[in-house]
Amino acid sequence: MLSSGKIIFAVCFAVVFIAAMIWSYNKDSFSNKAHFKGASKTLAIIVLVFIILFLFVKMRHYF
Repeated sequence: MLSSGKIIFAVCFAVVFIAAMIWSYNKDSFSNKAHFKGASKTLAIIVLVFIILFLFVKMRHYF
């Protein structure tokens, strides 16, 4: 069971963590564009491969 203290701690932790992530992203956003130029293409290809593998495994059960 969650006590009220645990809930307050979780909410405070989540707010501080999200704020730190946003601050860190904004701080590094300019250098990330220069260093990770083709990252979106790579991510799209990896997601596509996982989808194809998932569909292949699911289709094997039907035949």
